[in-house]
Amino acid sequence: MLASVNLYSQKKGELNRFLSRFYNTNFDIEDSLNWEKKYANPIELAEIVGIFIDNCEDYVLSMWICLDKNVFVRVTQENADDIIKYLYERFPY
Repeated sequence: MLASVNLYSQKKGELNRFLSRFYNTNFDIEDSLNWEKKYANPIELAEIVGIFIDNCEDYVLSMWICLDKNVFVRVTQENADDIIKYLYERFPY
């Protein structure tokens, strides 16, 4: 199973703005209100989780991650550090 990150927004253009800044390129998803990316290595989620939390006040977004089939966890300021620690403990490679 691949780990995934899902971003949602109720504001058009918000995902494009965040992802374009994160990836330092222009994403062409102006009208999209959701975005998903799958990762073969779950540790890679730590980077986007950290960037999301560091910038969450600048964007109208919500983030959910999935590490196990059909189990989604919402990423918040309160749990982001614990999620990142958990990723490194569960997937130490």
